[in-house]
Amino acid sequence: MGIWSTLRSDIVLGVRRLLQSPGFALVSVLTLAIGIGGNTAVFTLIDRVVLKPLPVQRPSELYRLGDADDCCVNSGLAGSFSLFSYDLLNHLREAAPQFSQLAAFQALPRAITIGRADGGTPPETLNGAFVSGNYFQTFGLVPAAGRLLQPSDDERGAAPVAVISHRAWRDRFDARADIAGSAVTLNGVAATVIGVAPQGFSGETLRPNPPDVWVPLASEPALQPAARLIEAKGSHWLYAIGRLKPGTAIAPIESQLTAALQRWIGSTLDLSEDDRREIPQQHINVVSAARGVTSVRDGVAPSLQLLQAIAAAVLLIACANLANLLFARGMAQRLDTAVRVALGAPRGRLVSQALVESLLLAGAGGVAGLLVAFAGARAIIELAFRGATHVPVDPSPSPMVIGFALGVSLLTGAVFGVLPAIAGSRSDPIDAMRGAGRSSGERGPWVRRSLVALQVALSLVL
Repeated sequence: MGIWSTLRSDIVLGVRRLLQSPGFALVSVLTLAIGIGGNTAVFTLIDRVVLKPLPVQRPSELYRLGDADDCCVNSGLAGSFSLFSYDLLNHLREAAPQFSQLAAFQALPRAITIGRADGGTPPETLNGAFVSGNYFQTFGLVPAAGRLLQPSDDERGAAPVAVISHRAWRDRFDARADIAGSAVTLNGVAATVIGVAPQGFSGETLRPNPPDVWVPLASEPALQPAARLIEAKGSHWLYAIGRLKPGTAIAPIESQLTAALQRWIGSTLDLSEDDRREIPQQHINVVSAARGVTSVRDGVAPSLQLLQAIAAAVLLIACANLANLLFARGMAQRLDTAVRVALGAPRGRLVSQALVESLLLAGAGGVAGLLVAFAGARAIIELAFRGATHVPVDPSPSPMVIGFALGVSLLTGAVFGVLPAIAGSRSDPIDAMRGAGRSSGERGPWVRRSLVALQVALSLVL
């Protein structure tokens, strides 16, 4: 009999035996679903929140000026600069020609009231952000409808325009095909919606309630007449991300930007003598922005790592539970196994059949674990960002996460299914038929007691 024929017969036999013991199969699958589902849920969030790059073209080429999480409008000396005024950013852009694009954007989204020019519906308040005209161009994005912002939209005197998110287009504007060119009001100022951002793009920062409206920086004085931040040379409120060619050395760029920063401070800001002595300590770090501004990501990473350790302990408990169930089932089937051995069945064949059965259980547990993972990831997001109306994190497992779940399932079935199978196959046929072989010194009960001790120890730690 060929390998595939043997495997097919083992699978058929395994399914038949599991159907004959539905209670055992259900408990085993549920046990694995909890353990594997918890691990997959946390790994899904680690993949989506911590590891996933920005949904833009060639994210590895993106670099950020500054590495701190500053907010929202600062002034004076910062030591390590991460926020910049509009005037300072233009000065830095000229000092670092290695950046093919250098985009600026507001550090914290602010509420913008958007109204329909026809007055058919009352104005709505959405999160908005002021960005430079090359913001979308820097990320290499393609609009879902209409067009995106261009540098000409960010010139002084240009008519106010706006780009809305795909979510706002779908939920607020009913995904109208004629959205481009629609007349609206932004904070009471007449403007035009020129396009829709691509689906899946929620800005350069992973955060709850991301921007739904992007407006050129040049429109800031009209929309925020009380602040007029763009005209305040000493008010730092903008982050900056640029695109570098692969292989570009970072150290020379940092030196150029730091020198330009210090020159600008000395010639622009009105400083005391004590502050002027601090100018040589002012600098700019250039860091990777493949994942955007990582303040939220870095903030939740330790919690997710702790949850992953807890979920791994739960999985070990589930695996020990499954192994105990398989041991108990093997003890109950000792007579059947003994008869098969006495009739000449190879022990290796019995082990392979038991292993296939445990892998079937593990596979079913892995599939059920994916359902638990989806619900668990969604619950964790709702708990972590309580009160948020929208969190741009997809809780559905990615192909990599699905592969992780199925891999863990099969590994669990192989490791914790083979020991009971080997122990059961080594039973002496004569002792089994006489009802013997239940002494405390036998290996099977010793392993089962060890598994119980492991479960108790892990449960105590949790």
